[in-house]
Amino acid sequence: MPDIDTESKPAPTVQVGEQIVVADLAKKLDASAAEVVGKLMQNGVMATLNDVIDYDTAAIIASEFEIEVEPAESKSESRISLKSERELSDDAETRPPVVAVMGHVDHGKTTLLDAIREADVAAGEAGGITQHISAYQITYNDRQITFLDTPGHEAFAALRQHGAALTDVAVIVVAANDGVMPQTEEAIAYAKRASVPMVVAINKIDDKGADVQRTKQQLSEAGLTAEDWGGDVTMVEVSALKQKNIDELLDLVLLTADIDDHKADRDVPAEGIVIEANTETGRGVVVTALIEHGELRVGDIVVAGSAYGKVKALSNDRGEAVEVAGPSMPVTIMGFKDVPIFGQRFVEFDDEKAARKQAGEDKSQHQKETTAVVKSATGGDLLAHIDATKQQNLLNVVLRADVQGSLESVVQSLKQLGNDEVAVKVVSRGIGDISESDVTAAEASNGFIYGFNVGATSSIKRLAARQEVPLEIYDVIYELLEQTKDRLEQLLEPEVIETEQGRLKVKGVFRTTSQRVICGGEVTKGKINVGSLAVIERDDAEIGRGEIMKLQRGKDDAKEVFKGDMCGLELETESKLNLKKGDVITIIKRETIQKSL
Repeated sequence: MPDIDTESKPAPTVQVGEQIVVADLAKKLDASAAEVVGKLMQNGVMATLNDVIDYDTAAIIASEFEIEVEPAESKSESRISLKSERELSDDAETRPPVVAVMGHVDHGKTTLLDAIREADVAAGEAGGITQHISAYQITYNDRQITFLDTPGHEAFAALRQHGAALTDVAVIVVAANDGVMPQTEEAIAYAKRASVPMVVAINKIDDKGADVQRTKQQLSEAGLTAEDWGGDVTMVEVSALKQKNIDELLDLVLLTADIDDHKADRDVPAEGIVIEANTETGRGVVVTALIEHGELRVGDIVVAGSAYGKVKALSNDRGEAVEVAGPSMPVTIMGFKDVPIFGQRFVEFDDEKAARKQAGEDKSQHQKETTAVVKSATGGDLLAHIDATKQQNLLNVVLRADVQGSLESVVQSLKQLGNDEVAVKVVSRGIGDISESDVTAAEASNGFIYGFNVGATSSIKRLAARQEVPLEIYDVIYELLEQTKDRLEQLLEPEVIETEQGRLKVKGVFRTTSQRVICGGEVTKGKINVGSLAVIERDDAEIGRGEIMKLQRGKDDAKEVFKGDMCGLELETESKLNLKKGDVITIIKRETIQKSL
């Protein structure tokens, strides 16, 4: 008789992305759609064949079929590529370098650009911080340089990551009076990950408390060692406010960029990257883009993911109309029919029919892969059903923002505010001013409407007031996050803290009823107050609890008595208590404290 292999075989494995349609999961599991839907329903998730579930949910359901899942490369992520794959021709020309200015909030990045551009951009920023990526082009010593000003606030990590990925040189701005901070380290990490050479601008050298050597030491600890310290990183001491050493910084930026000799093709279809995208009343979809190859002209047909359009107008970073935009030039495009995705590449098409077809195919694929279905079941929903004791209190939010990049950054920041007890749920999001449908969505979810750098008409505000929907508009990210944090903390269950306040030894029991005890004794520790919680113990074991309703010292009523006092007291108990001489009553002080995140 042949030997029987009793060793268990490894469970079969399937690959699943961040999200998957239920019907597609059934195919991967080689199960009927009805079986998968049934398993979801058994676990408390009501989903149809066309609904989307996330990776965690898919893993739980697959385990019931004794199949394991592993992460697959997200197709939706592959849609966003910040690097051109075009091979340069022999006719490629040297193009202006693209420089990202990065660093911690309030370290002077935008003020540095002010000094370079001789413009007063910083004064117009809400709350004194850059809210999204802005692109500028300058001419220095007959050469053009394109600058990207990236946000320093912690909420805009996604924008900084994109800023690092689409640049040739990163200028890391560090304030000499503040030193290396969290967003400084993050900016350095993003630049290293993108293999972008760095120049460090040590700013605010004239400020009180400035310490350049300490700053260099901190930078060295963060992995950037100055050339004069034996390292390979160029560092320049500047004062953006007083425009000191700005020329030296620009010279070093160009020198660093020239090492790689960045080139681009002009005589090819235009392509580039979407930096910002939003809708504006009277202008429609407005896209800020960076041209990488080719020349974009008014009248050209362009496609960016699922968005396409015919270029109606082009303007440079100073708002001046232009007819053509070449490599490394930041330009504002009008003419897109939909808002493209932040960070999405755009390409020029020969005719509108082909562009429309390509955009439609991309949109169809994107809808299938992501959350464009009627509803989406998540692993969080499933786990919450499995363990109801860990159910979160949700703060529902309908969110509108001015540009795609800011929208995604705010969404990610809101998600990070919660804990096991409370969380923010963004029930609806979009670009542009607040609409009637936003009020309807907020009312249906009993939520708030947040507008970030957008507006709401008087009629929309009146509608929100009639429907008792809170509508709030912010132009500073940290104000939005701080107020949301306050609201989440109000949803937290208060914490009750009990501390021992005093003890009394029972000397005599005068009267006992079903829920009342009148007794007398000596306070042996601390003090006793009317209204305090009383824990009655006998031989170190709890035999009952009650509340002190009345205290008497001698013949006089008292609100509190102290150690060494003899007193009488009346207890209201939860049930009849057989109190005896020698029992100990421990007085507990209860405090209700509001939790914080």
